[in-house]
Amino acid sequence: MNTWFVYIIQCTDGSLYTGCTNHVIRRWHQHCQGTGARYLRAHPPKMLVYVEETTDQSTACKREYEIKQFSRQEKEELIDKKLLILD
Repeated sequence: MNTWFVYIIQCTDGSLYTGCTNHVIRRWHQHCQGTGARYLRAHPPKMLVYVEETTDQSTACKREYEIKQFSRQEKEELIDKKLLILD
């Protein structure tokens, strides 16, 4: 079983990008170098604001899709909820 992650990145323009990976740090560096997602080439990443661990790639992809359907407000609430758990 491989661990996969769903993540949200806040871009410099304030937009939110959602993705999934099995290696968050590597993927973050790819996005920062402009070799990751096309969206983040036009909207440079500012910070990683949310990470959720899943059990496998399929679950991560389904959760990524689910989060992408959220409104901006729902994504912000998800991020805030995760921050409260970490506090």
